[in-house]
Amino acid sequence: MRSWIGFGVAGNVAGHLEQAGEASDFVGVEVSDPSGPKGLFPFYVPGAAGHFLSVDPVSSDTLCFPGEGMSLQIEPEIGLWCRIEYASEKVVRLHPTHFGAHNDCTIRRPDAEKISEKKNWGRCSKGVADMRIAIDRFEPGGIMDSFRLVSYLERDGELHAYGLDTPLVGYTYFHQRLLDWLVMQMNEQVDQGPLESISTWLRRAGHPNETLISIGATRYTPFGESHYLLPGDRAIVVGYDQREIDEPGVRDALATRGLGRPDLPALKLDGASVLIQTVTEAVPTE
Repeated sequence: MRSWIGFGVAGNVAGHLEQAGEASDFVGVEVSDPSGPKGLFPFYVPGAAGHFLSVDPVSSDTLCFPGEGMSLQIEPEIGLWCRIEYASEKVVRLHPTHFGAHNDCTIRRPDAEKISEKKNWGRCSKGVADMRIAIDRFEPGGIMDSFRLVSYLERDGELHAYGLDTPLVGYTYFHQRLLDWLVMQMNEQVDQGPLESISTWLRRAGHPNETLISIGATRYTPFGESHYLLPGDRAIVVGYDQREIDEPGVRDALATRGLGRPDLPALKLDGASVLIQTVTEAVPTE
């Protein structure tokens, strides 16, 4: 994508914000549906010169550790690529085209005023799988309905389940309900609490014609909830078609690949989008 902007959905899986210790951030934030997502946040804004969000944070193989003392967690998500349709500078429609594994990696910073301050700390602070899967139709019965999302942390050659194995249809808002909500937030969300005016960022970016939206993080396993990333770890997020493979099959494929061996090529599974990022202390050179 040559001209794109990055957004994320906060609170689209029940219980995730509580596990992440971030539910209190939204106390006092007005929402139309208390059981639905809490808001939309930017993680990349092209053209925002001089602002930290102007740095493209996406990498398909590397995750840069932000610094000593930082608490960093994988946020296993599905990334949804959409074309944006405007009328009089307002978003009128989103057209989903592809989806794939996404790591909306987050620094747990209780002092952050905005969600975006936890999401982009420079290059290689977000993860997106190279493998994008074309969407036939974003509605019940479409290809995404058979997909599930799972994540792992590999440390010292041992694989740990990090995010619960979750069906995509388990998202609180999905299909047209999600698209309608996204359009509303892009046009109407105001600057309040941890949220920001999305229309302001769209205007500053020159109204880009495409967007990558991380549509919500799943719940953690007990291990994922209590363990933060360290340099040398590998963060793994897999979106897989349950008609082609099951979770034990995904885990076996990862083990067969040879965990701890960066010389091996990226894992590819039929009917799956696989993201594997090595956590490093240094930003890789161009």
